[in-house]
Amino acid sequence: MVRIFLESLTRRRSRKVPQTLLGLTGQIVLLVGLLSSSENSAAQILPVRVDRWLEVRSVSGNVTYHQGKTSQVAKVGTRLQSVGDAIDTGSNANAVLAVDTGIGIVDVSPDTTVRIKALHVNNSGGLVTQLQVNGGQARLRVRRFSNPSSELEIHTPAGVSAVRGTEFGVAVHADGRTGVATLEGSVLNMSQGESVPLPAGYQIVMIPGQPPTTPVPIANDTRLNLRLLTAVDQKTARIVGVVDPVNLTMIAGRKGVSDRNGYFDITVPIPPNRRISAVVTTPLGDRKVYELAVP
Repeated sequence: MVRIFLESLTRRRSRKVPQTLLGLTGQIVLLVGLLSSSENSAAQILPVRVDRWLEVRSVSGNVTYHQGKTSQVAKVGTRLQSVGDAIDTGSNANAVLAVDTGIGIVDVSPDTTVRIKALHVNNSGGLVTQLQVNGGQARLRVRRFSNPSSELEIHTPAGVSAVRGTEFGVAVHADGRTGVATLEGSVLNMSQGESVPLPAGYQIVMIPGQPPTTPVPIANDTRLNLRLLTAVDQKTARIVGVVDPVNLTMIAGRKGVSDRNGYFDITVPIPPNRRISAVVTTPLGDRKVYELAVP
């Protein structure tokens, strides 16, 4: 309608245009200019697409990269770029991942899977990074964010740990129970609608279906307190002991042997050399290997 009205005015150049029409024309031109300016401003605040990724910086042992339905050996330079992309480490394997813009580093321990849950830039220009760890241990070193809307979260079956610049680790048990320990900065642990901050020097246990427990000072204790080791018969042995509840414990290749109090009582096959391997891993990634000699 605006274009038609202006064309009509142009055809009548020979006639004197009333001042009221001139004023109206000026208002229309001004309105068109304002609309154009608004459209330009809206275009300027639209978020710009930024490619994001996690890049493998180092590998040791058998590390696999999963993308969709395909899998391949992970190498230095391999990038996880889409939701669902993952790496998993085999026994005695490790990997180091770097978050694209230098946000942080993820150290991945043996027998661990790290999967991308979200990886994008929000409307405020904040970098959103969400990683899923359903089993195993990972340690993160995250710098402070320059954009207040940036976020980095670790999701486990027990809840979410959110950071804004810190160094911390998670140990995810086979039953989803998660031990979290903060070395520097602070981590906010969220589960069942409750949030519990975890300052530097403290650790916490999160249990699926329950709110986070009360933080306690970090032990970072890899001790395996053996209470009983005896042969049940010629082929099997019974092992009873206790570890720190936040720690992952694997005995004779069996994961998740300890309960919520760190107690375990298991029966395993006796190997030919009568020595049974046990591994204790803390949320911060400290790992100790034991050889238990069957009498």
